[in-house]
Amino acid sequence: MNPQRIHPEGWAPAKGYANGVAARGTQIYVGGQIGWNAQQQFESDDFIAQVHQALRNVAAVLQAAGAGPEHMVRMTWYVLDRDEYNRRLKELGGVYRDVMGRHFPAMSCVQVAGLMEARAKVEIEVTAVIPD
Repeated sequence: MNPQRIHPEGWAPAKGYANGVAARGTQIYVGGQIGWNAQQQFESDDFIAQVHQALRNVAAVLQAAGAGPEHMVRMTWYVLDRDEYNRRLKELGGVYRDVMGRHFPAMSCVQVAGLMEARAKVEIEVTAVIPD
């Protein structure tokens, strides 16, 4: 069984995320991924380009564990600029669907004062569950 999205009765539809997810199986914890490549080099300082790369990094870790985006149950975004995140939501949606398809886990997004890598503009961590 793939993760089951939980949506309380009477709530407005969740757009681009799930309010909750239930899953059973092998758990995978993906550490925070930033927008640098496999050689730990940034190819861009653009927010959307870094999001795209961070998502590809998440997908690569999931794949290495035998999982895919469909197994994600939780995702947390740490962004430096909440206003840029909200202003560029349409672009974000495009790069998200390009990498993750239409798999929307329970999601949180937090604005932070800084990330450990000075050039990073976003960090994304994920929990996934491969069903038994």
